[in-house]
Amino acid sequence: MRGPVLWVMVAAGVVVVLLVTVAIGNNDKSGDTVSAGEWAQSVCGAVGTWRGEMEAIVESVRTPASRGTLGVEEPQSQTPQGRTGLVRDGLESAVQATDTLVEGIDNAGTPDTSQGAEAAQKVSDWADSSRDELEKAQDSLDEEAETLEQAITQFRGAAGAVGTTLASGVQTFAQVAQLDPLLVGAFEDSSTCQQLREEQSST
Repeated sequence: MRGPVLWVMVAAGVVVVLLVTVAIGNNDKSGDTVSAGEWAQSVCGAVGTWRGEMEAIVESVRTPASRGTLGVEEPQSQTPQGRTGLVRDGLESAVQATDTLVEGIDNAGTPDTSQGAEAAQKVSDWADSSRDELEKAQDSLDEEAETLEQAITQFRGAAGAVGTTLASGVQTFAQVAQLDPLLVGAFEDSSTCQQLREEQSST
């Protein structure tokens, strides 16, 4: 039952991303100065949605369905080549989710604090670099592995890119939160930031 349940979760995550994309388009504050609270709420909301999607992608690669839609065993998904195919599909979804993240962060505007411009730039740079890293990982799988060892190396390197972007995001937010006392308070008071912290502490 894990397979069907997982794909329902992934589908639900895609719907959430689509809804967030629509909301982002209707709430474009790029180039505007906004309150620290509004900026924190928008940024944490975008990151929280992205994080949930990334976790669903990681889970789909880590525990792929062992049966196809017709109930036929799919042992190829357990081979290095098959697993690399799963990672390739996962990275494609991850890049799409990160595109939405980049747009959401850019549209959040700049917080109206003494260090607001620097904070907004740090978060934007992280989102851009995350997308670049995921695209590089995706490109690394375009070349067909000739040996089992090459397939394993490809799989490990590409799969590690997702974990790296998640870890770098946590570090970036820790740095941003310390730039300005007003930003610290905004992160603490924002409901989306509180939810994001709870999710991070539970993993």
